[in-house]
Amino acid sequence: MTQPAPAAEAATHKSTPADGGSPWRTAVARADVRTLSLLGVLAVLIAIGGITQPDSFLDTDNVQLILTQASVIGVVTVGMTFVIISGGIDLSVGAIVALASVWATTVATQDFGFAGILFTAVIVGMGCGLVNGLLVAYGAIVPFIATLAMLAAGRGLALQITDGKTQMVTVEGVLKLGERDSYILGIPPLVLVFAAVTVVGWLLLNRTTFGRRSVAVGGNAEAARLAGIDVRRQRLYLYLLSGLCCGIAAFLLIVLSGSGQNTNGNLYELDAIAAVIIGGTLLTGGRGTITGSVLGVLIFTTIQNIFALNNLETATQQIAKGAIIVAAVLVQRRTATTS
Repeated sequence: MTQPAPAAEAATHKSTPADGGSPWRTAVARADVRTLSLLGVLAVLIAIGGITQPDSFLDTDNVQLILTQASVIGVVTVGMTFVIISGGIDLSVGAIVALASVWATTVATQDFGFAGILFTAVIVGMGCGLVNGLLVAYGAIVPFIATLAMLAAGRGLALQITDGKTQMVTVEGVLKLGERDSYILGIPPLVLVFAAVTVVGWLLLNRTTFGRRSVAVGGNAEAARLAGIDVRRQRLYLYLLSGLCCGIAAFLLIVLSGSGQNTNGNLYELDAIAAVIIGGTLLTGGRGTITGSVLGVLIFTTIQNIFALNNLETATQQIAKGAIIVAAVLVQRRTATTS
């Protein structure tokens, strides 16, 4: 049996295009169209923001704010992209971020300083991802149910650790990362971390066998198994990767807020899934793009910023977000039908 074709920002297509071109070129062309479309939407939003609030929207401080806010959910979204590409789902990312942030900001953890907080956040995130992966891959539990259980357990444990109270960070090294003095060439450190995670994620998906296997599992798990891919182990790795991203995001959130709270990461799962969908990743798996997911995060963050600057109601913002998600899904279905 032949191996699936490499997936660079798109999934495998077995049919040969009418023009005689390769499936690879067709997939890349589709990815380029999606990326250009998302860039166009982002450009329109920037224009709207500049017109409605010319003095504040394009201000350097506001641009830095948008990018900083996008960084935390953006890191989570990179991990979510891999999970959904493989045909899975992770509803627990927000709860994992909350649990990792409160566990990393306990008094006992802060006694170990900067390294202790970072290490704890990452390890807790990966631990939760490992549990999700074992339940899904080896426990044969539907991803929706397994991660929903983790969502409930994670939120409950985070509440138990904090007793409903905010845990303030006292480690100077962590707090300084959120200050303007730590900016590098005007770029906040959180944004640089987001950029690094994005680049690593892109390379992992498009330039490694790990990425090709992830796409193959999402496209056809049985065919991937017959091709020699250990499907269960691959799924375990993917949820472990999602947990790692949640741990990194938890640390960024600690830096951003200077505290750990059991309410951290609220609705992150919905925001991450929404960004992945409008970025062009199929919910059924087998096709996806890191670039599109990141642009999806930037689009939603920009919308939130525009609504905030114009003092519009949160309800209206949620309606607009829902409309964008529905439109993205309809476009996906139309594209799948015509391909």
